[in-house]
Amino acid sequence: MARVPLTVASTEFRRTVRAVSTERTKLLLMALLALFMIGPITVVGGYLLPSLGAEFAGETLPTDATTVTALVTGGVAVGWLFLAFMAAIRAFTATASVDKPAFLLTSTSVRNTVIGVIGAEILLFALWVVPPTLVLSSAFAYGAGTVLPVPFAVFVVVLSLATTVPVGFVVGICAKHLVTVYEPVARYRTILFVGFWVLYFGALATGRFDLVMSRLFTLLQDSPLGWPGHLLLTGLPNVPASSPLVLGAVVGTVVISTATVAIGIAAARIHWFADPARFEDAPESTATESSSRLAGVLSRGLPRPVQTVTVTAIRRTRRAPIRLAYVGYPLFGAIGFVQGIIQSGTVPEHVAVVLSLYVVWAAGALFTLNPLGDLGRALPAVVTSTLTGRQAITGLVVAGVVVAAPIAGLVSLVLGVVSPLSLEQTAVLVGGTVVGTAVTPALATGVGTAAPRFGSVNVTNNREAVMPSKTAFIIYSVAIVLPTTAAVVLYTDSAAVIAELAGAVSAMAPVPDVSVSARGLTITAWTVLGIGVLAPLVSYFYAIERFDWYTLE
Repeated sequence: MARVPLTVASTEFRRTVRAVSTERTKLLLMALLALFMIGPITVVGGYLLPSLGAEFAGETLPTDATTVTALVTGGVAVGWLFLAFMAAIRAFTATASVDKPAFLLTSTSVRNTVIGVIGAEILLFALWVVPPTLVLSSAFAYGAGTVLPVPFAVFVVVLSLATTVPVGFVVGICAKHLVTVYEPVARYRTILFVGFWVLYFGALATGRFDLVMSRLFTLLQDSPLGWPGHLLLTGLPNVPASSPLVLGAVVGTVVISTATVAIGIAAARIHWFADPARFEDAPESTATESSSRLAGVLSRGLPRPVQTVTVTAIRRTRRAPIRLAYVGYPLFGAIGFVQGIIQSGTVPEHVAVVLSLYVVWAAGALFTLNPLGDLGRALPAVVTSTLTGRQAITGLVVAGVVVAAPIAGLVSLVLGVVSPLSLEQTAVLVGGTVVGTAVTPALATGVGTAAPRFGSVNVTNNREAVMPSKTAFIIYSVAIVLPTTAAVVLYTDSAAVIAELAGAVSAMAPVPDVSVSARGLTITAWTVLGIGVLAPLVSYFYAIERFDWYTLE
């Protein structure tokens, strides 16, 4: 009986690893995540823990045993919550929907499938958690002169994964069932998703997340979630651990994991064989009416083919907004800005400029950064139709302007008013942002047609969409940042300051001195700005030419 779940677990594990290893973007993101999140903790811990271990092995502890116990149990409890949260996210986005269900769910029982899926998730989490645990515990053990911290630390991790992954699976699959099957909730799932992530990132940006974690750290020290910490204390020299709580942690792990796996089997049986929620076509008719009104407005100044392209681009994106997920990626970097705004009580000038620049960038990324690839299966029909390149590209540019220009005007005006910018500077910011949203769609068309992407990529583990290529993404972003930087240098007349700063840095750096003059920087800035002004026009005509002469392979 155990062989079938093991087969499912090994198959799911290999499938997940293969899916990640075959996509360079995912590998790069994983490497960056490991480098910037796990790497610093491992390096710093590996450097400091030997001396800490030596202090624990000495005659007197660096602090009293009660404080050590509180720190260890509180840390283990908070770590358990973090692992459970990540397991729930994984279950909601991936494991709640098994791969090839028509084959898997008819070839074996739900029980075997659930146990196998949970086993595969435990292995995947262990790949991330066990190596840093080995490094950190080994560093402490080296300083303490005993090997005991290593096996006990690994045992605590194993016990935590044995409970957090099943608990996360139950939470994730129940949440997935609510937003996909239970009609009263599924109807508003988009609002729920947006609200969840707004609350999550809002908590991070405002510091409430750290406040909640510190509060939980204190409250959960004596709770069952902190009991495995006493197992970790068993491996520390000169620190007493509670034997009843150690036994309670082991027994509790067996009870909780068994119970949650049983609940997970029941929840999976309900979810995997349920039909998704279906709604009436009222939203579709509303969307059609809205598109008709937009077409009516555009008909006053645009030919019908351009209107059709514009309305189709907006309607297609409205039906599948997942295609625009990449537009929101830069917003993850705005958390630091929000923290600064909350702490200072105002919007700094540079933040107002950067956020307005993001709106300008997003205007071109909405519809025009992959004109050919976005057509998908309709590409042969479109390029062989009577639709000309000028009509197709103009329609996409108009779509970007129609959607982004009102947002750009409102956002830049609000940022300018609430920031220390003067009225003149606010007017320049609003005008530049609105004009930029009319220019960047044209710039994006040429970049997107020069480096198209026709295949779909995994946005989440079970959602695919056609997105712009990484080459187009990078070139387009650089083509906006460089002219904007040049314009800021010229507007603020800061060429002399930058030249002095470059000279000072060059003098201190172990490289040959580089002479930078203010006049040379000014000429360079004007040159870059001139190229940036001409680039959208050249890009627009290039995209038209490429569309007209595109040949199907």
